[in-house]
Amino acid sequence: MKWFHVGKIVNTHGIRGEVRVISRTDFAEERYKIGNVLYIFMENKPPVEVKVASHRVHKSFDLLTFEGYDNINLVEPFKGAMIKIPETQLQPLNEGEYYFHEIIGCTVVTEDGEPIGEIKEILTPGANDVWVVKRKKGGDVLIPYIDDVVKQVDVENKTITIHVMEGLLDE
Repeated sequence: MKWFHVGKIVNTHGIRGEVRVISRTDFAEERYKIGNVLYIFMENKPPVEVKVASHRVHKSFDLLTFEGYDNINLVEPFKGAMIKIPETQLQPLNEGEYYFHEIIGCTVVTEDGEPIGEIKEILTPGANDVWVVKRKKGGDVLIPYIDDVVKQVDVENKTITIHVMEGLLDE
């Protein structure tokens, strides 16, 4: 089964079993909805299935409680653990939207079919995502995910075709 990161439990919050989570999902409201099932992965232990009992946002954290874990002593072992969901819980996306795991590892080619490299990372600095492409030779290339540059995304064949704007591939 494939698992996907939703967040990381970085600390407890208060004494009533609340945990402080740094989210790694664009769907926090959906993932942390009351009654939703999540899986907590701790080092060298089998995953723990939990059901969300409450969710609220405090500063830059998502604060969660889980059914049956109503005091700090029960959630203390979760500190540092990853929260994941199985692939079956992924939401369908709109056309032109992709999960990071679908894009990372794709080969980027020019409109002429010339290979540039493989996407190794996605940055989310602001208005649009930026794909970091590792070239076979030379430094990384930053490809903005905008219509003027990205012409075709084929996640089935792990290929992305781009239009090379002036200066895009300069080192």
